[in-house]
Amino acid sequence: MMPQTDSASVQDTARAFVEARRDGRALPDYPGTIPPDLATAYRVQDAALDLASGAVAGWKVGRINPPVDGIDRLSGPIFADTVFDATDGTLEMPIFADGFGAAEAEFLIRIGTAPEPAKTSYTMDEARALIDAVHIGIEIASSPFPGINTHGPTVTISDFGNNYGLIVGENIADWRSTDLNAWPITLDINGTRIGAATAATMLDGPIGAARFLFEHMAARGIALHPGQWISTGAVTGVHPVAVGDTVAATFDGRYTIGCTIKAR
Repeated sequence: MMPQTDSASVQDTARAFVEARRDGRALPDYPGTIPPDLATAYRVQDAALDLASGAVAGWKVGRINPPVDGIDRLSGPIFADTVFDATDGTLEMPIFADGFGAAEAEFLIRIGTAPEPAKTSYTMDEARALIDAVHIGIEIASSPFPGINTHGPTVTISDFGNNYGLIVGENIADWRSTDLNAWPITLDINGTRIGAATAATMLDGPIGAARFLFEHMAARGIALHPGQWISTGAVTGVHPVAVGDTVAATFDGRYTIGCTIKAR
């Protein structure tokens, strides 16, 4: 098959993902030709953003391993109607039951000051200065396409980065004076320990993920706004979940957050 580079193919793939997400139905096969490079994948994502309804409340950052052309992270939008406050009680988070579903323990960063649109390079200190809060959280990764996590980063990018929800947990009041990269983090599914790690294993950690996003979005010409969230990457891994599963994450042995999984 020819590489997906023409505008019609990009639009067709974007439309297929947007409509499948809207209708809650699976896509057994990738809807089109897999984007041959990151630039084409983001063209699909941009086209899907133009077709989708709803406000963007933030952006997820995920890891590309191994890197592609020296790029080791990717991004995708988080829509406002999929963001929930953990203090609302026991949350039921949806996934596409016949697609792909996973839960990820993550640090969530809130933008306090909008980055300068023309600034395309940040130091860690400059990125940190734009942040006004860090919370614990869980990202729900889900897609109508069950193979989204096995066909490489261009497929992940093309379907909104595989994001389908965010649970915002407690605020970490002392985040500026503590080493978040050293915190032990665990994730349990149905009471069984599935993952344990620290953010030190995640490139340059959650602040580095924010720095990446500030530079990346400036290059894409997409403005970021105060109050938007950055989901900074799966600390313990991307853990598949099924309908009915219970998920619980613990941060530094002090903060906990959880949910149950339901069908979209």
